[in-house]
Parts: sequence; C-alpha cells; structure tokens
Amino acid sequence: MRSGARTFILATVLLAGCGSSTASTSIPAAPIATTTTSVATVGEPKAEEVDVANKAAAAPVLPVTVLDHVGNEVTIAAVDRIIPLDGTVAEVVFALGLGANVVATDLSATYPPEADALPEIGYQRSLTAESIARFAPTVLLATEIAGPEGALDDLRRLGYPLVIVPNEASPEGPAAKIRAVAAALGVPERGEVLAVELETTIASNRVESADDPPIVISLYLRGESTQFVLGEASATHWLIEAAGGIDAADLLGIGEGSPVNAEAILAIGPDIILVPDAGLDSVGGIEGLMDVGGLGQTPAGQNLAVISRDDQLLLGNGPRTGALLAELRTAFEELTAP
Repeated sequence: MRSGARTFILATVLLAGCGSSTASTSIPAAPIATTTTSVATVGEPKAEEVDVANKAAAAPVLPVTVLDHVGNEVTIAAVDRIIPLDGTVAEVVFALGLGANVVATDLSATYPPEADALPEIGYQRSLTAESIARFAPTVLLATEIAGPEGALDDLRRLGYPLVIVPNEASPEGPAAKIRAVAAALGVPERGEVLAVELETTIASNRVESADDPPIVISLYLRGESTQFVLGEASATHWLIEAAGGIDAADLLGIGEGSPVNAEAILAIGPDIILVPDAGLDSVGGIEGLMDVGGLGQTPAGQNLAVISRDDQLLLGNGPRTGALLAELRTAFEELTAP
C-alpha cells in the first residue's frame, strides 16, 4: 500500500501516428489474378539495403506472395481495396500511408478517426462472407481471432486474398505485426522504418528494475455482466512490467483472464487500476469503478489512481504502443514518487 500516492487520472488522449456463412452465387467472387510472384515470409523483408528516405514514399510493389502467420501462401495482386478485419491492423495500414485504400473495417477500428468513419463489416469474431464481399476487397488482413472459420473459408473459396498476421502480446508483437502487414501490402521498406522506430521507442522506455514497483491491476469491463481481470495473455501484461510495475495477474495466478474476485483483489491491494475507456464508461465512470470488486477499498481506489485509455490503444499492441509505454512509465513514476 502506498499512502503517499497522489491522485492520478489519465484521460484518453489521441496520439499522432494509431456463425459461418455458406458461399453462394449471390456473393461476388474475387477477380482471378493471373500474374506470377515470388514467395516471401510475412514479416521478413528481403535482406537488401533499405533507402529509408526514398523507400518511405515508394508505391507498393505488386504482385506479392507471402506466407502468412498460419502457414497459408497468399498472393496479393492489388491493394486498392483493403479491408482490415481488426482495429489495430487498420491502424497499421493507415500508419503505412495506405489509409486511402481502406474501404471498410470491423467494429473494433476506432483510430485514426478516418478509420472510425469508414463503413463496417461487423465484428471480427462474428464475420460473414456476404458482409465483406459486397465491398469487393482486393485484400483482407486479419489476426487469428477473426472468425468463424467457416466464414474465412468461404472468403478464401471465393478468391479473396486473406492474410493472417501475428498478434503476439509481447514487446516484439507490435513490430512483428507492422512488418507482416507491410509485407502483404507490398511496402516492406515502409514497414521496416515504422517497426524500427517503434522498437527503438519501446527499448528506450523500458524499466529494467524499479525500487518499489506499484501493483497494477488491468481490467476488462462491460457493465455489470462482464468484469474480468486481464492476465498474461493480454498486451497490458508486458506493458505493465515494461513500465516498471507488477501485474496483479501474476500475484493472482491469472493467465488468460479471470472474473473479478473482490476478496482476492483486496488481498493483494493494487496501487493502480488500468482500464480501457469503454469499460470505464460502461460502469458509470470513476464512481462506478469503485464499486467493482471492492476496488474503492484498495490503495488504488482510495487514491483514485486510475489510468484509462482508448481500448484499441491499450489492448491492441499497435503502432502507438511505444508512446503508450512512455506514458505509462511516467504515470507509474508519478504515483510512486515520495
């Protein structure tokens, strides 16, 4: 417990660049590509010299064939009609300078504002081939959580190039995702520039050790019906540790995530609460949050030590993750200062 901790509420700030359907004749098939390409592994640009100044503005080099995250060989002949099936993947596409080519996104895409304003094809975990095919995409980009698998199979059978990119919740995850998306879109050099910048920011803001690290509890909330403590499988796990904190999930033995348990939370006495904006809003803001799992009786609750950020930023492991880590590090230092 930190009796001297100061009140610290970090509000959302936008950072500058962040059931199966059955195939039928009513669903338009993708045009057939007749070009030939070379094969490259997604996320591994060719080992050639990269002229950063010139390559950053270069047009996509297409067609390209990649081996995606689940081992599928996918050929992409055009990137003029991109549909990212994940909010953070959409953010990567925009960060690579190809946002104008995005014709639709899934419900999780909230940043940048241009992505949030695009038509939606539904939620990435409950996709249908019909909702996607009507936009005639030339390439689809998703992570492994996209589904159901039947819908993805339908899209593949119809000829739509579908690339699954990595989504690892680790310090290396954001850069790997960027490189994979960039390779699939024919702009690996742009991806390398962005990935290296992100890796540098993460490395320069990681806390190797802290004298008195705060205990930080990361929550996923959707009203009274869904209240979970996020575990090691969440992006917030490595962010908490890298920013100099101790993840409450480690003390509670939580891996994938676990329902909020007031007795367990009170026993560990978290110093800081980390929660996505939408979750905080769903329980009625800070006041409502204090009623969740006895949080109001913890050091974090007594000091209103709540860090709330945009869901996509906090959970997505995307291009803005380095800047987020820098903010979290500063916040943790503020809260643990004498």
